[in-house]
Amino acid sequence: MEFRYLGNSGLKISEITYGNWLTHGSQVENDVATQCVRAALDEGISTFDTADVYANTAAETVLGEALKGERRESLEIFTKVYWPTGPKGKNDTGLSRKHIMEGINGSLERLQTDYVDLYQAHRYDVETPLEETMQAFADVVRQGKALYIGVSEWTADQIRAGVELSKELGFQLISNQPQYSMLWRVIEKDVVPTSAELGVSQIVWSPIAQGVLTGKYKPGQPPPEGSRATDTKGGSDMISRWMQDDVLTAVQDLEPIAADCGLSMAQLAVAWVLQNDNVAAALVGASRPEQVSDNVKAAGVKLDADVMKRIDDAVGSVVISDPGKTAEGTPKGRVV
Repeated sequence: MEFRYLGNSGLKISEITYGNWLTHGSQVENDVATQCVRAALDEGISTFDTADVYANTAAETVLGEALKGERRESLEIFTKVYWPTGPKGKNDTGLSRKHIMEGINGSLERLQTDYVDLYQAHRYDVETPLEETMQAFADVVRQGKALYIGVSEWTADQIRAGVELSKELGFQLISNQPQYSMLWRVIEKDVVPTSAELGVSQIVWSPIAQGVLTGKYKPGQPPPEGSRATDTKGGSDMISRWMQDDVLTAVQDLEPIAADCGLSMAQLAVAWVLQNDNVAAALVGASRPEQVSDNVKAAGVKLDADVMKRIDDAVGSVVISDPGKTAEGTPKGRVV
């Protein structure tokens, strides 16, 4: 395993980070989820990412149980706050002081830990003054309940404003968690340069594009049984944008590139996002322990300029790179 600094901080995290979105407490039985976490630990992964909204808090509970007994100081545990949780009442969502303070307490209880290493704003809250949100995060840090603060899917301007306030309030905002893959490159034009300037790293989710970049989905063919594209609990909705024949055809052209590199297609996809200097970690999930072992082989892989160009030539026609897509993902109001 390779390790990278997270933003302009002294915190090192594993460049392959285990995330349990769409799996723990939902798609995967708890015993299998625990096996996946154990596999991650065995492979040298020390960083684990979750969120209170995943499976409506159940994912945090499963992760807490799976990590029980591990030396806490050897782990980096991340979670997030914003989306509706619990009974989804009027204050069970957003980035108000009330929801953040109640959110962190609930997360710590479920994760069975006194603190998280990184507490992240899961989206930008347009209904709460940013000053209120950042003051609440500052207090969470001062209370020792989180060591660092991050955000997820914020625009370049939102990140800049957040960093300025964090400095005034005396804490570190060091990361952003956006979607990023060979197919989805919307952060490259604005978010990455701004983040690099400000000392903020990316922890990227969906580096394998919901599994599409494994090559298992073939154009003109039904998705394999048991795959994410057949999951009615949410997986099929998330992957639907990529289930187009032109995309699936382009992805098949990556197979010889991966073979020439001695990598699986999934490993090539994870390695590709890690070539970006502003990326501190690629988030990978798993529904089986062997998937963890496969993805970890992307750690430390260096892709030369020729390989990067071949990848661009293969998928360039179907890449989504409009930086405006980040702003489009900001909820127009609190989701209840």
